[in-house]
Amino acid sequence: MTTVLILAGISIMFFYLSNSASKKQERQKKFKQDQENLSKSGGYGKWIGGGLGWALGGPIGGLLGFMFGSMFEGGSTGSTATQNHPYAATQSGDFSVSLLVLAAAVMKADKVVKKSELDYVKRFFVSNFGEAKTLQLMQVLKELLQKDINVQEVSLQIRSAMDYSSRLQLLHFLFGIAGADMAIHDSEVHAIQTIASYMGISSADFNSIKAMFVKDVDSAYKILEITPDADDNEVKKAYHKMAIKYHPDKVSHLGDEARKAAEEKFQKLNSAYDEIKRKRGIN
Repeated sequence: MTTVLILAGISIMFFYLSNSASKKQERQKKFKQDQENLSKSGGYGKWIGGGLGWALGGPIGGLLGFMFGSMFEGGSTGSTATQNHPYAATQSGDFSVSLLVLAAAVMKADKVVKKSELDYVKRFFVSNFGEAKTLQLMQVLKELLQKDINVQEVSLQIRSAMDYSSRLQLLHFLFGIAGADMAIHDSEVHAIQTIASYMGISSADFNSIKAMFVKDVDSAYKILEITPDADDNEVKKAYHKMAIKYHPDKVSHLGDEARKAAEEKFQKLNSAYDEIKRKRGIN
């Protein structure tokens, strides 16, 4: 009797292992087929096909589905992208699409989508991606603005698949959009803070990037993540720590476009440090 139970258990185990392996192969095959279909298609698909990895699945993939027809039907709607596809590395397409989805969410936060915000997004993409891609990107954004976006699910997917430095760069971009009309509203700050929280951004890093756009008497110190009572040695140490965290090379894996955008954040860090040094007479 014992031998029979052992053999039955072994058979069940092999059945589940085989079934799991088969499902994994099916997911990988579907992922590869989706990539090929996208790259062969016109319009959005031709541009985005070669640049999407984990964003092809999950809630972000679901949002893209309305533009690409039924290509994403049957795919996972979970938030953990690394469980859905064999590749978890963030590609330039993943970053751009994540940026567009979150931008749409922030732009709708105050119930009014302003021309200044659209112009800011357009200038950003023209500067970093060129005219041709920008036309397609803006059309994607236009359609995303008509959709209900589950900020929690999208942000959690980004958190699970995107490295921290790239998430910080997304946050910097969102504040740029919010401040495009020269006035960052509380509803926009709240929306960005909610996104940052779900993306796993620390409160110190959130306040640092916020201080680059929402100025007060202590903004320079907040950017360096210290208080005004820090001594000169602490100021220097804080700057070197933040210089490593915000260095453009941190997002170089996303391509030259993302690296160029990161340089703005790095420049604001340097400006904050220069301001503190000037006030304190630090050489």
